[in-house]
Amino acid sequence: MDAFGQFLDFLDSILGGSVWFPYVLLGVGLFFTIYLKFPQVRYFKHACKVVTGKFDKKGHEGDTTHFQALATALSGTVGTGNIGGVALAISIGGPAALFWMWMTAFFGMTTKFVEVTLSHKYRVKTDDGTMAGGPMYYMDRRLNMKWLAILFAIATVISSFGTGSLPQINNIAQGMEATFGIEPWHTGGVLSVLLALVILGGIKRIAAITSRIVPIMAAIYIVGALAVILYNIENIAPSFAAVFTNAFSGSAAAGGFLGASFAYAFNRGVNRGLFSNEAGQGSAPIAHASAKADEPVSEGMVSILEPFIDTIIICTLTGLVILSSGVWSEKFDTQFERSSMTILQGQYSEDNEQQRQELYQYLNGGKNHSVQPYTGNIEVVQGKATSDDFTIIHSRSIGESIRFGITERHVYTGTVEVNDGKLVDDSISIRGKSLVHSAELTTKAFTRGFFGDNGQYIVSIGLLMFAFSTAIAWSYYGDRAMIYLLGSRSVMPYRVFYVAGFFWASFADTTLVWKLAAVAIVVMTLPNLFGIFLLRKEMKDSVDDYWQKFNREHKEAASSDQKSDDKSNMRVNESN
Repeated sequence: MDAFGQFLDFLDSILGGSVWFPYVLLGVGLFFTIYLKFPQVRYFKHACKVVTGKFDKKGHEGDTTHFQALATALSGTVGTGNIGGVALAISIGGPAALFWMWMTAFFGMTTKFVEVTLSHKYRVKTDDGTMAGGPMYYMDRRLNMKWLAILFAIATVISSFGTGSLPQINNIAQGMEATFGIEPWHTGGVLSVLLALVILGGIKRIAAITSRIVPIMAAIYIVGALAVILYNIENIAPSFAAVFTNAFSGSAAAGGFLGASFAYAFNRGVNRGLFSNEAGQGSAPIAHASAKADEPVSEGMVSILEPFIDTIIICTLTGLVILSSGVWSEKFDTQFERSSMTILQGQYSEDNEQQRQELYQYLNGGKNHSVQPYTGNIEVVQGKATSDDFTIIHSRSIGESIRFGITERHVYTGTVEVNDGKLVDDSISIRGKSLVHSAELTTKAFTRGFFGDNGQYIVSIGLLMFAFSTAIAWSYYGDRAMIYLLGSRSVMPYRVFYVAGFFWASFADTTLVWKLAAVAIVVMTLPNLFGIFLLRKEMKDSVDDYWQKFNREHKEAASSDQKSDDKSNMRVNESN
């Protein structure tokens, strides 16, 4: 299994974790933004009217309303990425990472508009009378690339477990145990039953539940975030300044944070942006394909609102909470995670500017440094090292007050073997003071507001609702992919297996599945981006046809919605 995990790490390093992937993702969004003349700006007002049902007609085929489809898609995107993902991006890339999350969302609004429109256009009615759509259908029915559609569908099923089910309940269970002392398998058991009751009822029950959960969970989280932001209102302007001034230069060192280059801030911001709003991944179009509409473009416009709500509103609130509270550069006593920890030769200090610069170069992939991973033995007595010829880096900061233990509860005495900066013995644990990341960082930030320490419960409740709703939505994405691959009869076995995996992951190590999902996400995203680019002319024609038809049927409304569009076209004509 270790070899397989290393193979997945290698695949991720040349795919999602590569230098070129963020440029492809942003590049496609930028292309369609220019090609379609900034639809995320011009059609935003119209999208708000469509989602309220203003232009709905009776008799349209579909299973859900525009709002229910939007809520289902949002429940899939508004998840742990909004709580832990933003914190992870800032902990690695600094404040500048938030800027690139915004850019991913802004251009992602257009990408989602395109992918949802095309997927809705080529949706089909299944044997059980429900609608099924998604990128696999336009790949098959329009591009005649069945092999690509099958690849996408398989990746969607894998991602439904690795993104929507297993890590979600794992995060929920850990959060409930840390905050309320509830055993993980108890949390898993209760939520598995609730999950089964929801998803076994199909898309109509899923849509009914998510359309209620999403507004409630968003309201609770926004109130908690504003309580911190308003409490630290004097730090908001400096926080925004740090985001914009460091966007193209990288984030400077601050407190325990050793700094991040432009490449790190850009890569982490774009990757976390994709993980948060899923624009270009091809998942949300599966939910929107269920919407009652005879015009695919109208549903595409509804999807413009998704990245705006998910990233530009909710992720921004999380980012401002973390930055304004100051916890992102503050060290806390925490358990060191092996994946975020490296042991280096020699003693390094944050107070020594030269050593700090060397560590900056090392952590950001530079070459102008002499930093070397530690290899050798560390003698430990009662949890403390007897020598100081090493430095532990954790979460891109220098670890302090280091204690060695067996698991988390018992101090260790003996020899600790280290090879190439990593602990050899898996039973050895390390605890100390360092920067923290992910949901832990967000939790710390929420305690720095009007609610004080009680703010941590908002994060726990938010994490519970966000993650559970994500699991609900991704079960639907997976079962539509199963319908494409094996037909309607495969849906029920898939749902049973999905719920069983959900329960198992509440107390199991899901690292391998998460690595598999990281690769699967890219296998979903790249074919989808490739497909929508090939259909760029059809997309443009579809938009033009939509407005021509809309103008005939809704002249008064069209004159208002198209006003800004006409001005844009006049400027283009004048420039030509």
